[in-house]
Amino acid sequence: MFKSNSRILKFPHKLTFWYRNVQSACFVRKVPNFVQEKLNLNRVLNDLSKSGRIYEARQLFDEMPERDEFSWNTMVAAYANSGRLTEARKLFGQVPVKSSITWNSLISGCCQCGLEIEAFELFWEMQFQGRKPNQYTMGSLLRLCSLLTMLRRGQQIHGYAVRTQFDLNVYVVTGLVDMYAKCMCILEAEYLFNMMPESKNHVMWSAMVAGYSQNGNGYKAIECFRDMRTEGVECNQFTFPSVLTACAAVVACSFGVQVHGCIVRSGFEANVYVKSALVDMYAKCSDLNSARMILENMEVDDVVSWNSMIVGSVRQGCEEEALSVFQKMHERDMRMDEFTYPSVLNCFASMKDMRNARSIHCLIIKTGFEDYKLVNNALVDMYAKQGSSDCAMQVFNHMPDKDVVTWTSLVTGYSCNGSYEEALKLFCGMQTAGIYPDHVIVASILSSCAELTALEFGQQVHANFIKSGLHSSLSVDNSLLSMYAKCGCIEDARQVFDSMQVRNVITWTALIVGYAQNGKGRDSIQIYDEMIAGGTKPDYVTFIGLLFACSHAGLSESGCSYFESMDKVYGIKPGPEHYACMIDLLGRSGKLAEAEKLLNQMVLQPDAAIWKSLLAACRVHGNLELAVRAAKNLFELEPMNAVPYILLSNMYSAANKWEDVAKIRRLMKSRGISKEPGCSWMETNSRVHTFMSEDRSHPKAAEIYAKIDEIIPLIKEAGYAPDISFALHDTDEKGKELSLAYHSEKLALAFALLTVPPGAPIRIFKNLRVCGDCHTAMKYTSRVFQRHIILRDSNCFHHFREGKCSCGDYW
Repeated sequence: MFKSNSRILKFPHKLTFWYRNVQSACFVRKVPNFVQEKLNLNRVLNDLSKSGRIYEARQLFDEMPERDEFSWNTMVAAYANSGRLTEARKLFGQVPVKSSITWNSLISGCCQCGLEIEAFELFWEMQFQGRKPNQYTMGSLLRLCSLLTMLRRGQQIHGYAVRTQFDLNVYVVTGLVDMYAKCMCILEAEYLFNMMPESKNHVMWSAMVAGYSQNGNGYKAIECFRDMRTEGVECNQFTFPSVLTACAAVVACSFGVQVHGCIVRSGFEANVYVKSALVDMYAKCSDLNSARMILENMEVDDVVSWNSMIVGSVRQGCEEEALSVFQKMHERDMRMDEFTYPSVLNCFASMKDMRNARSIHCLIIKTGFEDYKLVNNALVDMYAKQGSSDCAMQVFNHMPDKDVVTWTSLVTGYSCNGSYEEALKLFCGMQTAGIYPDHVIVASILSSCAELTALEFGQQVHANFIKSGLHSSLSVDNSLLSMYAKCGCIEDARQVFDSMQVRNVITWTALIVGYAQNGKGRDSIQIYDEMIAGGTKPDYVTFIGLLFACSHAGLSESGCSYFESMDKVYGIKPGPEHYACMIDLLGRSGKLAEAEKLLNQMVLQPDAAIWKSLLAACRVHGNLELAVRAAKNLFELEPMNAVPYILLSNMYSAANKWEDVAKIRRLMKSRGISKEPGCSWMETNSRVHTFMSEDRSHPKAAEIYAKIDEIIPLIKEAGYAPDISFALHDTDEKGKELSLAYHSEKLALAFALLTVPPGAPIRIFKNLRVCGDCHTAMKYTSRVFQRHIILRDSNCFHHFREGKCSCGDYW
């Protein structure tokens, strides 16, 4: 029996029994004492290191009578792999002979801790010291590049691999494929994958499937998974979640079910990550029952799976189901994470349940998630969409770190609630704060510009978006098209439409409505025909724009045909908006009897918009009896709305029934209803100028009125005759003619002729419908002064050129 080394080894008491067994093994095998003892000590050191018992490993290392290369490398790796890099570096400096394994251990530790600079400095120094990196060195560095999406660093490693002939090494190529895929360079990853010989292993296949899935190429991920199965390569717990994510992204539920079958046959159905991916796939594919079944059969309550169930329920509009899942999580005392609460808050954003929303906010504070940016962004979004701007702003102001999502949530919320000017101010504040806008906020702010007809601001947003280098998206293009159309720039809107590579029903509808609002109803119909020929089905809103176009173009027969096709061809039940357009269409055509008949046959109860359309038609065609019926219904539906009172009063005035006019005015006074004054405005040099009828408060009032006195005689010579039926004052003919000359839109026109450069279009806006006399005057002015005049009233755009209006005098 041999004796142990004369140096007494002081092992921790936990190692004593282990070491005695090692000594026994040495005696049985009769190996030289010092050689076998060194091997056994290295084996114990390695086992301690791998089990994470670093303190005990270091004790053993310090007591070892002789340390070889394996001992040093094992201890350096133990420190590095456990994240104790300071101690690893210190020990690394003491290593007498540093091999490639020693360098790799320290580089691997730096990579695991995400220390880019240190890892690459060691990589270069290693080569300087004469040690050649191998596939494991490059594998560690490529994993770091994948983790931190460092494309340029990854390309450097790729170049080194080519120079050192590691570019066909399966281990290295797998790392390169993963790195390029994570850095959104899927084509490069695909090229390397395809260039590999037949030695692709399951890790490389899984990396390629994951790469396609992460880059949004769901169908290619599915195809790659099929090829992998065809080649007979076994899938694992990393392959299945990636292909299930791809199935969820493209809503390929049937293929997802087949993958589910593969999972069961492969024995991975109990894996928590695979099951979580299954829940997510079924939830996103609208199969909530299957998702729920898998969730309930899970042995472990995985918060990711439950979150997926909540998100899937919210996307399907099943807010009650989502809240029920959240309640079960709470009952099971599950630990929520920063992804749970945003999904739940999305429920309240659409449910308008402020009471329970505040309860969730309190729970967020109690559980310590009030400082998480993701949760705060969801709170801002929820409060903003609920219309609680003060609460949204309060959460926003308390956030120390705001990103583009934070600003987008607030701006979009203000925009959705009709606070368009505030949305524009916030957008300017975001840019001042140095936050660059993304597609979502650009689309939202362009929609606000469209509602405000803020053309110059919208053009600036468009220009900055182009300068930013961001690729356009369908939502941005649709908002851009709508903005230009609603600002009267229909040619620019068409240019945006023609440049779009992808269009949906919203795109087509926006252009149809845009042409209709700009007096080009026949172009709307042409676009509709192109849409149908291209295979895009119209929706509820499309028919509103189409019927509006027919109404304003005088195409009553076409309008009736489209109205009938809604239900018969496309299964779309007409709503109040469609009936209002039809009443307007028939009324404008003088078919008041048919309009009244359609009104009486309606399944729906006529709303205020329908009666307003009928009342407006009665005013055009002078049907006072039917107008009284429409007005009385409006008096009941909207008793405080001044429009029906004014329209009926104007009709009485035109019929010289001044006593009835007085009755209407007394009724308005008794009910406390005041008439909204006519107002016109225009923008020049980034400043808005507002005008009221016979208003002399403008700084350039003298010049404006002098210009009016110049315009009227000139257009009279061209054929203009004032229509005093639109003068509502009970005065003589000369007084009525004078009052017409000083209507707000004529004052705005005079100011525009004084300030807008020749050749530039004149843009005027009015809060009410333009009167017939001003409409005629605009036509003659456009011809006499050779100007393009664009007038937007409460109904549509009027483009005046060469003495003609785009509405064809049918507005």
